[in-house]
Amino acid sequence: MPADNLTAQEAEFEAIMARLRQEVERGEENDGAQGDRYSARRREVDGLWAVSADRPFLSRPGRLGRVRGIALTPVKSVLRKLMRWYVEPFATDQRRFNAAVLRLMDALSERSDAGQTAVEERLRSLAGVTAGQERRTIELEERLTRLERRERPAAAAAAAPAAPVPVAAASVPDYFAFESRMRGSTESIRERQRPYLDDFREAAPVLDLGCGRGEFLVLLREAGIEARGVDLDPDMVAYARGEGLEVEQADAVGYLQDLEEGSLGGVFAAQLVEHLPAPTLVRLLELAAAKLRPGGLLVAETINPLSPLALRNYYADLTHAQPLVPETLELLARQAGFGTVELRFLNAPEERLVEPPDPVIAANVSRLNELLFGPLDYAIVART
Repeated sequence: MPADNLTAQEAEFEAIMARLRQEVERGEENDGAQGDRYSARRREVDGLWAVSADRPFLSRPGRLGRVRGIALTPVKSVLRKLMRWYVEPFATDQRRFNAAVLRLMDALSERSDAGQTAVEERLRSLAGVTAGQERRTIELEERLTRLERRERPAAAAAAAPAAPVPVAAASVPDYFAFESRMRGSTESIRERQRPYLDDFREAAPVLDLGCGRGEFLVLLREAGIEARGVDLDPDMVAYARGEGLEVEQADAVGYLQDLEEGSLGGVFAAQLVEHLPAPTLVRLLELAAAKLRPGGLLVAETINPLSPLALRNYYADLTHAQPLVPETLELLARQAGFGTVELRFLNAPEERLVEPPDPVIAANVSRLNELLFGPLDYAIVART
């Protein structure tokens, strides 16, 4: 074959490949459903890969067509051999073209997958940044509200003597900001405490010890349950009063001592008992049992030290006195005079190790999940 003809054929081949590359790239710019269409095209091209001059001998339908086809088979065989020298180069070029197309499609598919993965990672990163910014915004809004409410009741604060701030709390210069960052927003805490509402529907009046920003008091008010709270931190008290809640700045033990016996229907203490030294904790439980009427309810929630993840939250707060093993707090409540004490484990983390199909390994992974990803909190639900 002359060199000019070869050059023309190669140029035509390159032009076809360039056009094919443009069409495939244009098609790959479409969204998610394109992957399925690509897979279908790939399977179709794979089926047409082996281009050959040796095509099967076909006959027309019907008996006469089959007889005629059988009779002409020898003739077709001879003609095929005579024409192979002319047809086979075309089949070879077609196989080369097919190979080039498949390589091109595979390369474009890999590039598309890599781009999609990069975009998904970027979106996940942006989602994490957005969530962090949202938490930061909520925290700053709460701190600003705290500052506004701190200045507002100046006259009332001058009339009422402030309760002393404990040494542990004084070790954190701005405990309100510390809790907003480490514990979470008022809305998130409120949702975590919502399951306790049903326990207190017949337990009014309720006293919330260490009520903080008043998350549970808001829930009780919405449910129509009479309740009030006490807290040592003046900023917490100012913030809760700004929500229209009945809250006093006082020491929990001292406040309980001044109440009449049997005057309360319920006592709630969320994330408080771990802040108390052992003698103070024992005294608080004894006073709670004495101030509750018969059948009265105490719910005390604290960090679960059996969970490694929860211990991180425990040691992050410098005002904590000691972690309380569930059995220890349960025993102290019984010794303080409570007749029944129930343990509830709450707020299990979402992270879990995936259990493999092998039953032996799966049992070990399940046990590991129980040890590493146990509930972050627990509560005693005690009745007099």
